[in-house]
Amino acid sequence: MSESKSQIKLGIILSYVQMILSTIVGLIYTPIMIRELGQSEYGLYNTVSSTISLLSILNLGFNSSYIRYYSKYKKENDEEAIAKLNGLFLLIFIVIGSIALACGLFLSFNLKLVFDEGLTASEYSIAKILMLLLTVNLSLSFPFSVFTNIINAHERFVFLKLLGMVKTVIGPFITLPILFMGYGSVGLVVFNVSYFVLVDVLHLVYVKVKLKQKFMFKNFEKGLFKSLFVYTGFIAIGIVVDQINWNIDKMLLGRYKGTIAVAVYSIGYTLFSYYISISSTVSTVFTPRVHSITNNTAENLVEQKKQLTELFVKVGRVQFLILGLFASGLVMFGKPFINFWAGAGYEESYYVMILLVLPCSIALIQNVGIEIQRAQNKHKFRSIIYLAMAVLNLGLSIFMCQKYGAIGCAVGTAVSLIVANGLIMNVYYHKKCNVNVLTFWKNILFMTLGLLIPSAFGALIVYFVDLYVLWKLVLSIAIYSIVYCISVYFISMNEDEKNIVKKIFRKLKR
Repeated sequence: MSESKSQIKLGIILSYVQMILSTIVGLIYTPIMIRELGQSEYGLYNTVSSTISLLSILNLGFNSSYIRYYSKYKKENDEEAIAKLNGLFLLIFIVIGSIALACGLFLSFNLKLVFDEGLTASEYSIAKILMLLLTVNLSLSFPFSVFTNIINAHERFVFLKLLGMVKTVIGPFITLPILFMGYGSVGLVVFNVSYFVLVDVLHLVYVKVKLKQKFMFKNFEKGLFKSLFVYTGFIAIGIVVDQINWNIDKMLLGRYKGTIAVAVYSIGYTLFSYYISISSTVSTVFTPRVHSITNNTAENLVEQKKQLTELFVKVGRVQFLILGLFASGLVMFGKPFINFWAGAGYEESYYVMILLVLPCSIALIQNVGIEIQRAQNKHKFRSIIYLAMAVLNLGLSIFMCQKYGAIGCAVGTAVSLIVANGLIMNVYYHKKCNVNVLTFWKNILFMTLGLLIPSAFGALIVYFVDLYVLWKLVLSIAIYSIVYCISVYFISMNEDEKNIVKKIFRKLKR
C-alpha cells in the first residue's frame, strides 16, 4: 500500500475516532458548561461566538484554493513554484488577519450596533471582554491556517487527526476546573485562545521540520494572485452564505429575543453540529483525491465521469448509512434526550434540531460534490444559488424570529436548504459537473428500504415506552441501534460494504 493510500485509510479511521471522541466529550462537557454558566451566560457566550465567527468571511475562500494550485505544481514537480505559493498564501493571510483584528476591535467597542437593546448592562460588559479575546484568536488563526492547508495538501492526515484528537479530548476537560472555580465564560475563552494558539504553533513546526517546506516572498508567478482571487471569489460567496445560514440566527435572537432564546437555539444547533461532523469526517479526507481525478482525467471526460460518479456514490452511500442511524435516532429519541442532557427549559431545542438536521441531510451525503465543483472551477453557480437562498433565509428568519423565536429562525434555514440542496444543486451536479446524479439517487433510494424496519420499531418504542425514565431511554437507544445495523446490513449494504464490516469484525475478533 502506497503512503498516500495508507494516509487516506488511516485518516478516515482517525477521523471517525476523533468524531466519536468529540461527540462523547461534547455530550459530557456541554451540560456541565450550561449548568456552571447558567442559561443566560451560556446564551451570551454563543451569541458573541457567532458574531465574531461572521468575520471568518474575510477568508474569502483562499483556504480552498491552496490544494488546487498545490496539486497543479506538484504534478509538474515544480518545487520553486510551491515555495512561492506558500509565501504568497502566508502574506495573504497575514493581511486578512490584520483586517480581522481591526474589524473585531471596532465591533468590541461598538456592540450596540449589533445587539441594540437585546443585552443587559452586565451582559454588555462580559460581551466586550469575550469579543476582544475571540478577536485576537481569530486574527491569529488566519495566518496559522496556511500551515494546516500545507499539511492537508501533503495528505499527512494522521498527524492532523492525532493532534485534533488530543485537542478534542484535553481542551474541554482542562477548562472544567476553570468553570468550577467560577471564572465563567471569560476564563473559558482565555484558556481556549491560549490552547488553540499552541496547537497552531505545532502545525507550523511540523511544516518546517517534518515537511521541510520553503516560503518564498518574491518573484511570484505573474497573474497568480489575480487567478487566485477569481477562483476564490465565488467560494467567498459560499462562505458568506454559510455564515448567514449557521450564525446569523443567534445574532438575530440575541438582538430581538435576548440570551435565553439564543441558549435554546444553541442546544438544538449543538446537536446538529455533531451531526454535521459525522458527515464531514469522510469527505474532507477525499479532497486531494477529487482534485487528482479532475486533473488527471481532464482530457478524457468519459473516464472522469466514471471515476467521479464512483467516488460520489461510494462516499455518499457510507455517509447515508451512518447519518441514517443518527437522523432517525434524533427524531425518535431527541426530545427525552434533550430533557436529560440540557435540563428543563430547552423543550423547543428539539424542534430547532429537527428543522436543521433533516433538510441538511441531502447536502451532507453529497459533500464530495462541493469539492468536485471547486476542482472543476464550477463552483460559481452554487455560490450564486446559495447567496439567493441565504437572502431568503435572512428575510424569513428576521420575520419568523420576532414572532416564533428560536423555532422561527430554524424554519427560515430549513426552507432555504430544501430548495437549494434538495432540488437546484442536484440538477447542476448532473448537468454541469460530470457526475451521474441519477445513479447516486438510485443507490440511495434502494438503501432507504433498510430504514423501514427500524423506523417502525422505533415508533413502537416511542408509543409504548416511557422514555423519560433514563434507563429506559438508554436501553431503547441501544436496542434501536442494533435493529438499525442489522436491517441495513442485510437490506441496504452492497457486497463491498458488507466485506468492510466483516473485515472489521475479523480484526476485532483477533
